[in-house]
Amino acid sequence: MNKKPHIGLILALMMFPQIVETIYSPVLPHLARSFDISVNTAAQTLSIYFSAFAVGVIFWGRIADLIGRRTTMLIGLCTYGLGSILALTATDFNMIMVARFMSAFGAAVGSVVTQTMLRDSYKGDELVKVFTLMGMGISLSPVIGLISGGIIADLSGYVGVFSVLLILAIILYLVALNALPETRPDNIAKVSLLTLLVRMLKDSRIRYNAMLVALFNLVLFSYYSLAPFIFSHFGFSSIEFGYTGIALACGSLLGSLLNKRLLQTKCTSQSLLRLACGLVLLGSSGVYMTQDSVWLLVPMLIVVMSYGIAIPNILAHALTHYKDVAGSAGAVFGLMYYLLLGAGLAITGLLNNLGLVLILAAIIIFGCTYQLNTSKPAKQH
Repeated sequence: MNKKPHIGLILALMMFPQIVETIYSPVLPHLARSFDISVNTAAQTLSIYFSAFAVGVIFWGRIADLIGRRTTMLIGLCTYGLGSILALTATDFNMIMVARFMSAFGAAVGSVVTQTMLRDSYKGDELVKVFTLMGMGISLSPVIGLISGGIIADLSGYVGVFSVLLILAIILYLVALNALPETRPDNIAKVSLLTLLVRMLKDSRIRYNAMLVALFNLVLFSYYSLAPFIFSHFGFSSIEFGYTGIALACGSLLGSLLNKRLLQTKCTSQSLLRLACGLVLLGSSGVYMTQDSVWLLVPMLIVVMSYGIAIPNILAHALTHYKDVAGSAGAVFGLMYYLLLGAGLAITGLLNNLGLVLILAAIIIFGCTYQLNTSKPAKQH
């Protein structure tokens, strides 16, 4: 039987994509000055990053089924490292764009393969508890990244940031090389990606779970997208707005801790998802009513608490009936909710109203949760 991976290492690998992206964010003005481009042009590297990340999710998830989880993880980390080296040696902004695509493509391995390894190693309530622990780490990732990225950017500009990202990739690679076990089961089914995609699209539970993951992420990312303008209107500086991220991270952490405690009292994942649904509806209503004042942060904490409760329970059970193709199924599932999230963020930009976006998302979450509780999984082939 394959060994279970060390939880600390898996947590570090799962936090890796978010940390490296948020470390990078504060360096955008430095890139603009160094390559004599506008801030808007520099910000294009963010859209490049998320596009490449979505491609990476489907690629690495599929490869993990074909050649194994451990080998895939090591290759992905190497790919990220090569992207960082290319960024360090870039002589023009086009090379930076290519480097960011390569880095994001490699970093995606830390999302899809870690989830697959956990699904290989745990099941049922034990898997929910592990995903809850992962949720705690992920909730802290943006804070770690933004604070450290800001310090490094101020001290040594984009060269310092890319150097730190390369060092981080090397450290993770060496630790994974020595400590990461192979978890791929021996009975992996051979199925074409297209066949699997069709099978999963026909599965109503997969569709609703993908919607829920995307929507709970949307209520979080819509805040980071629209709230800077709201707080700027109130006269807050960018640094002062950044402190609200710490508050929201604490809210997400509180939600994860509450989820853990309730699981210990034998609450089911279905009941916890209903609780998260009620909290996001309550918090969204509060944001809608208070978004003309700084007090919007209070109901927003309730919204992010719902995230900390919902996401572990959704991810732990979404692919229960796809363990025979866990890597590929995780890749398809990830691609589905990343595409939905991207569409949701595009709509967010058009509406340009945080409270309205949250209310609409909460209503759809309510509907998806109801449908999920009444739907049956697709038949296995």
